[in-house]
Amino acid sequence: MSMFCYQCQEAAGCKGCTIKGVCGKTEDLAKAQDLLIYILKGISVYSVKGREVGLINKEVDKFITESLFATITNANFDRNVFIERIKKGLILREELKKQVIKAGADLGNSNSNENWLNKMLSFVGLKREEEAKLPDAATWFADNAEELNKKAETVGVLSTEDEDIRSLRELIIYGVKGLAAYVKHANHLGYEDKEISGFMHKALAATLDDTLTVNDLVALTLETGKYGVDGMALLDKANTESYGHPELTKVNIGVRNNPGILISGHDLRDLEQLLKQTEGTGIDVYTHSEMLPAHYYPAFKKYSHFAGNYGNAWWKQTEEFEKFNGPILMTTNCLVPPKDSYKDRVYTTGVVGFDGVKHINGNNKGEKDFTVIIEHAKKCAAPIELEKGEIVGGFAHNQVFALADKVVEAVKSGAIKKFFVMAGCDGRAKSRNYYTEFAEKLPKDTVILTAGCAKYKYNKLNLGDIGGIPRVLDAGQCNDSYSLALIALKLKEVFELEDINELPIAYNIAWYEQKAVIVLLALLHLGVKNIHLGPTLPAFLSPNVAKVLVDNFGIGGITNVDDDIKMFLG
Repeated sequence: MSMFCYQCQEAAGCKGCTIKGVCGKTEDLAKAQDLLIYILKGISVYSVKGREVGLINKEVDKFITESLFATITNANFDRNVFIERIKKGLILREELKKQVIKAGADLGNSNSNENWLNKMLSFVGLKREEEAKLPDAATWFADNAEELNKKAETVGVLSTEDEDIRSLRELIIYGVKGLAAYVKHANHLGYEDKEISGFMHKALAATLDDTLTVNDLVALTLETGKYGVDGMALLDKANTESYGHPELTKVNIGVRNNPGILISGHDLRDLEQLLKQTEGTGIDVYTHSEMLPAHYYPAFKKYSHFAGNYGNAWWKQTEEFEKFNGPILMTTNCLVPPKDSYKDRVYTTGVVGFDGVKHINGNNKGEKDFTVIIEHAKKCAAPIELEKGEIVGGFAHNQVFALADKVVEAVKSGAIKKFFVMAGCDGRAKSRNYYTEFAEKLPKDTVILTAGCAKYKYNKLNLGDIGGIPRVLDAGQCNDSYSLALIALKLKEVFELEDINELPIAYNIAWYEQKAVIVLLALLHLGVKNIHLGPTLPAFLSPNVAKVLVDNFGIGGITNVDDDIKMFLG
C-alpha cells in the first residue's frame, strides 16, 4: 500500500496525498506515523480495560498524548523519532498488558487456575471461545526494521475498506489528535485530567472495533466534541492560573536594534523559560505566528526584552525566518521544512522535530536549558524589519466579559448588527485570500471574533471600531476558540435565549489541521449549527458522512465573498 494521507486541508486534489505530502512529509515518514497510530490503538485496548478497575498508567497516558501530537500536520518530520516511538510503544503495551492481567487476576480470590484464566480472558476482552482474538494492534509485535516496514504497509487509512466507516474513524482520530495537543500543553503546566486521557484511549480503541456501526461512530464523534470542550477548558485553566487572564494589549510589530530569538508554536511554558533565561543578556525575544497571543498575558509583560511579534502566519516562515537573522525556536507544530540558508538557526523542542535540526530536550519536570540558543543569538545581527506599527488583541472571555455591558448595549442599540466567528487556520493556498476580502467587505456594523492564525488574513487591516469596540476581537491561539464558545454562551444568557443559534452570530471558519477538527467537533457538541468551513471541506468526509453533518448541523462550504455575505446576513 502506497502512502495515503488526507488529514489536513491541503490534501492533494482535495482527495489525499499519495506520493509526498504537500506539507513536505515523505512516504516513509507517513507510513511510520500510520504504524505509530496503530500501536497507540493497541495500547489503548489495554488502557481501557485497566481503567475499568482503576488501573491508570501515567507513563502510558503521557506517551499516547505526546505521540498523537507528534503526528499532527507540520509537527515532526524526523522518521527516526517515530521509529523509536513505535519501539517504545510496543514495549509499553506489553508492560501494560501484564499489569492489566495482574489486576484482573487480583479481582478474584479463587486459587483455581481455570477460574483465573477465565477472569483473565474476560478482562482483556477475549471471549472463552477458541476463535475469539484481541485486535491485531494489541498483539502484533516486531523489533526489527524489516518487520516494522512491512507492517506499516498494511495499517494506513485505506486499510478500512468501508468508505463511511473509514471517514468516521479518521474524523474521530483527527479530533483526538487535536485534543491531545491541548492536553499536552496543559500537562506541561502541571494540569491533568484522567477522564480526558481515558476518553482518548477509548476513542482510539473503538476505531479497531469492526462491530461498531455508522450510528455508533457518529455518536462517538459527538462525544469527542464533548471532550474537546473539556480539553480546551483544562488548557484555559492552566494558562490563566499560570499567567493571568489575557487583557486588551497593543503589540509592537516592528523591531529593535538588539539580536533576537524568535519563538513560534503554541507552548507558553517554553516561552516563559526562554524569557527568564534571556533576561539581562541583551537579547530580545519575539513571537511568531500562533505565539502572538502570549503578549496578552499579564505575566509576560514584566519582561522588558519581550519585544513584539515578528511576521505573520506559519506558512510565511520560509521567507520571514530568512530575514530574522537570529535563531528560531519551534515549540509545537506549524514547522515548514526549513531552507538550508537558515536551517542551522532552527531549533526544535517538545514533540517537534526535523532531521538535521538541533533539538532541545527537557528533564522529567519539563525544565529546559536554552543556553545553546542564547549563545547562538549573541553572534547574530538584529532582525530585518518587515513592518511597523501595532496590532490589538487580548479579547479572551474574561476581557470580553469585562466589556459585556458595552457590547450588549451596542447590540441592543443596533450599532452592532452581527458577529462573525472567523477563527481557525491560515494557509498558503491563494483561495484563502477570500477571508481578507470577506473581512474588508463586511458591513461596518459587524464585529469579527477570531482565534488561531486565521486572523493574519485581516488583523492588520484598518477595520476601525464600533463605539470603542474594535471590529476584530482576537481571543488568542486556536485552542482559545474556547473563549469564543464561552462568549457565545454568555450572550445567550444575557439575552435570555433558549437556543445558542438564535444569537446574531455567524460562523465562517477557515481550517487547516487537526486542532481545527477538534474545535469544530466541540462547537457541534455545544449545539452550534450552520457552520461554514473553507476554503474546502475536509477530504476525509465521505459523501454520506458529509450528508449527516449537513442534514443534522447545517455544515456548509464557502462560495464567493459577495454571495456568502448576502447569505449570512439574509
